[in-house]
Amino acid sequence: MEFDQQALVKEITFRTSRSAGAGGQNVNKVETRVEVMLSIPESKVLSDYQKARIYSRLKNRINSEGILTVSCSETRSQLRNRQIASGRLLELLRLALEKKKIRKKTGIPTAVKRKRLDNKKKQSEKKSRRKFDSD
Repeated sequence: MEFDQQALVKEITFRTSRSAGAGGQNVNKVETRVEVMLSIPESKVLSDYQKARIYSRLKNRINSEGILTVSCSETRSQLRNRQIASGRLLELLRLALEKKKIRKKTGIPTAVKRKRLDNKKKQSEKKSRRKFDSD
């Protein structure tokens, strides 16, 4: 299940703010923290099925207005933080739309059963050798 990344990037909105933490004067005057937001209900790139799947998989990350938000303040460069946050958002969407492989139940292999029974037999013989013989 894929989507057009180039078209989706055009629907993304950005918001910047000042980062927290070390950085001296740079932190106090430069807005390097970037929030990337995508409005799921207003998206024209995603189908209704994809939107429903995203809502079910990412419900903890989507706010009440249906906006998925990812933020980044790792670097001192606003441009680099913007790229990182956009990449994370696209990766989140890709993982949410990925189909999970159905696990096929299999039986216990014969060799494993045989090994378990052999171990039980050895343990039994060991215990029986320890028993006191009154003869």
